[in-house]
Amino acid sequence: MNKQRYLMCPPLFFDVEYEINPWMRGNRGIVARETATTQWNALAHLLSDRLAHSVDVLTPQPGLPDLVFTANAGLAYGTTVIPARFRHCERQGEVPHFVAWFAQHGWHLESLPADAGAFEGAGDALFDTADPALLWAAYGFRTDLAAHAHVSRMLDVEVASLKLVDRRFYHLDTCFCPLPGGRLLWYPPAFARESQALVEQRVPSGHRLAVSTEDALAFACNAVAVDAEHVVLHHASRALVDSLRAWGIRSHLTPLSEFLKSGGAAKCLTLCLN
Repeated sequence: MNKQRYLMCPPLFFDVEYEINPWMRGNRGIVARETATTQWNALAHLLSDRLAHSVDVLTPQPGLPDLVFTANAGLAYGTTVIPARFRHCERQGEVPHFVAWFAQHGWHLESLPADAGAFEGAGDALFDTADPALLWAAYGFRTDLAAHAHVSRMLDVEVASLKLVDRRFYHLDTCFCPLPGGRLLWYPPAFARESQALVEQRVPSGHRLAVSTEDALAFACNAVAVDAEHVVLHHASRALVDSLRAWGIRSHLTPLSEFLKSGGAAKCLTLCLN
């Protein structure tokens, strides 16, 4: 089993302090910080102790409540990281902290040119497991389509561009989760029809698992596929758990309800570094 390495940031200053996605609406100031800490610790423990992978910790910073969502820090590929360029000013202050961490840990940083627009890291860019040189990348809400060509050139990978159309699924990782063996967990209604067709052309039907609306709204696709036998997620219906088991994948459910108040779950809280 290949050991995975994840970057996480404790929720010391986590709260809902503004509204930049539909999940945040009405949730300002109601995060139970102690519960959030317990849930975050359980996720980190599950990844590092129970599943024997590695967790690196970024120091939380006051005034940056969403720093906890490290999936948006950037996109890591090989020894290179392309740092995020956030669309909303509320999150732009996170970038120097992410960049400093990457630099201190020996990563080669490649910055997007000015004309690339917004790019929100691994929240909107996920590598295919059957073809590691294929990058599924989203646009429509947080990342600009113009960024895709630059990312493709900088990393020398093929980019399959997918348009998101449902504001509840504002990042690709909220509705699309590549699983080992080229399999895919996804919620098709989150995508434009032409993007649905592209996924269907590239991923065989027997390798695609479309989740129900109930599972999608519980962020079942915002999962961490740690290896060929284990996936970590906030919630999954019995039907979804059974479908994953039929693929030989065990579902590890860990409650992350406090983070859903801000529109994030297991995948949002982790950045895979390899």
